[in-house]
Amino acid sequence: MTPAPSASSREKTGFWRQFRRHRNQVALAVVALLFCTAPTPGDIGGCGQRPAELDPEIFFLSKASIDCQRCDECALGTKSCKTACDAPDSYPKSFPERCLPLVHDGEVCLRALLNASCGDYSQYMSDDSPTAPTECNFCPEPPP
Repeated sequence: MTPAPSASSREKTGFWRQFRRHRNQVALAVVALLFCTAPTPGDIGGCGQRPAELDPEIFFLSKASIDCQRCDECALGTKSCKTACDAPDSYPKSFPERCLPLVHDGEVCLRALLNASCGDYSQYMSDDSPTAPTECNFCPEPPP
């Protein structure tokens, strides 16, 4: 004859049986808890930095420097390239009225210029109808 299990061993066995039966629900609850306590989109990446307006003079001097560098790299000989290299002070000194881009916007624009292909840059520096990367279109003109 086998001895009857004690009350404490029956309680332990019953708990683990129920746990095994419901382990998928427990796992789902843990995953849901992890996602619900994660930061919301937009709360990460800023490192607590407050938005700061982009300084137009610094931005346009930086852009002129990049334009000149890329014109040399891509062997472009447009008037726009000559201006960028020889007369960077002729670049604008301010943004259009009511246009207030942030420092981050300027960083994204300059990065796009640095990473553009020579084919794209030839369009950006065209004397006839220059274009700009969308990252640099801080304040688009309203349609007529």
